[in-house]
Amino acid sequence: MKSTLLGVLAYALCIGQQLPPLRIAGNTSTIELSPVLLAASGLYRGQVTVINGGIPNLMRGEVDAATNAETQLLRQSVDDPTLRIIFTEAESFYRVVARRSAGIASVKDLRGKKIAVAPNTSAHYYLVKLLALSGVPEDAVTVVPIAPITRMSEALKNREVDAVAIWEPEAGNSAAALGADAVVFENRSAYRELFNLQTSTKVLSDRVKRRALVEFVKALITASATVRAHREDSWPLLSSKLNYPVPTIARSWAQLRYSGVIAPDLLAVMVEEDRWVAKERKRAPRSRGQLAVFIDRSILDEAKGAPAK
Repeated sequence: MKSTLLGVLAYALCIGQQLPPLRIAGNTSTIELSPVLLAASGLYRGQVTVINGGIPNLMRGEVDAATNAETQLLRQSVDDPTLRIIFTEAESFYRVVARRSAGIASVKDLRGKKIAVAPNTSAHYYLVKLLALSGVPEDAVTVVPIAPITRMSEALKNREVDAVAIWEPEAGNSAAALGADAVVFENRSAYRELFNLQTSTKVLSDRVKRRALVEFVKALITASATVRAHREDSWPLLSSKLNYPVPTIARSWAQLRYSGVIAPDLLAVMVEEDRWVAKERKRAPRSRGQLAVFIDRSILDEAKGAPAK
C-alpha cells in the first residue's frame, strides 16, 4: 500500500535531521540505484546528496561513497587499493536481445554478428560468459560501443547492430522495440551483476563519516525491505528520480533483486571475473586473498547490531 511507504518516509523525517551529511555517486540512469534513492528520500536522518557518477568520483575525493558493479571495483582497485565494498545494493540479471531476422535463433548464432555493448562493463562480461557457455569465443563477435546506452534499442531496431547486451531498462526497451522479431537470451546461472556500495579506507577511518555510513546502510536495509514488500508503491518516487515512466520500471523489476546484504558469493564472483578484467587492464589476475581485502563487512555488521570484532 502506498500509505505504508509514505508512512515509513514520514516517520524517518519526523524524527529529525540529526546525522552528518553524505555525498554519494551513482549512475542515475540505472534502476539498481533504487535503494539509495529511497534511503536518501527520508530514511536516512540527514542530508544525502546523490550525484550522477561512480567509483571515479570516490577516488577523486568528491563523495563519501559510490555505487558500481563489481566489474568497476575490479578495474579501479589496482589504481586505488583503498577502495572497499560495504554493501550489495542490488543484483541484476542481464539479457542479450537479438533480431530473429538477422538469422539469430540461439546464442551460437551470435558468431560473426555486431553486438551493441558498453565496453569493459558488467554487461560486456555477461556477454562474454554467455558466449563461452555456447562455445563462441569472445573475439568471434564484433562489439559495437554505443553511447548513450539509451540509443541501443534504436540502433537494434534500425539494424545498425544485430543484438544488444545491456542492463535494464534498455534490454527491456530493446525487446519492446523489436516486438515479435526479438529473441532474448538469458542465463541467470552464468552471471548476475552485483551492484555494490563502495567507500574508501580514508572515509572509514573518519569517525563521523563512518557513523554516517553505518546509519546509511541501516537505511539501505530498510529501503531494500520496503521495495521488496511494497514495490508498486515505490515506483512513482523512483520514476521521479530516474526519469523513467512507471511502466518502464515495472517491466524491468523482475530482472532485479534487492536482498539488503553483501552477496554471499561476491568474492567468488570477483575471483573469476578478475581473470577477464586483468586481460583488459594488461595485468596478472589477483588471488582470492588479494581480492578479499576489498570487501569490508564491518559497516554492515554494525548496521545490523553485530558485536564488534
